[in-house]
Amino acid sequence: MDVYGAVLTRQSIRKFTDQPVPRETLERVLAVAAHAPSGSNLQPWHIYAVSGEPLADLKKRVAERVAAGDTGDEREFAIYPPQLRPAYLERMGALGEGRYGSLGIARDDVAARARVRAENWNCFGAGTALFCYLDRDMPLPRWSDAGIYLQTVMLLLRGEGLHSCTQEAWAEYHRSVAEVLSPPPERMLFCGMSIGYADPTVPHPRIRRAELSETVTFLD
Repeated sequence: MDVYGAVLTRQSIRKFTDQPVPRETLERVLAVAAHAPSGSNLQPWHIYAVSGEPLADLKKRVAERVAAGDTGDEREFAIYPPQLRPAYLERMGALGEGRYGSLGIARDDVAARARVRAENWNCFGAGTALFCYLDRDMPLPRWSDAGIYLQTVMLLLRGEGLHSCTQEAWAEYHRSVAEVLSPPPERMLFCGMSIGYADPTVPHPRIRRAELSETVTFLD
């Protein structure tokens, strides 16, 4: 698969099979992903690759909290601005249409949407997950380094026939994640990433993207 194919076939998969991801495959991907660019070569990401009993334990801990009505820990960073501009709201709406519409869930069915969202913390059935931490004193530009790194990981996974889904939702239960992973206190959880083989028996709708003219300005 060439790089264009990897980009065009990468999507956030939200239903995985239980086929395990070979350890050697994951090691190969992460070793190559380390070549992703970062400002002054800081490589500020701290990655925890989790599977087996530790991941099962983490899923169980968060599932129990969700079932008890626990809405999560105090947020350590804002995922979105307080007021989204119309263009962003439209794109977010397109995601909701594709995600919930493909499941036949109405916009006003809050309970059903909550059940679907709770699948985040089961890694959508995947048996492998990555968790990305950054040092708390890292400024915003270094967070962008982590994003470049994670995108590199996702594209390399496509080259291995694997899929993924990045999930900032894990940061909502960062204390439970920390209980299992035991990161040092100076690190902050940015996101998780579910990794595995896409379940071919369920639809995986592709979300429409903005037209090039909406996001790119050419000055010749």
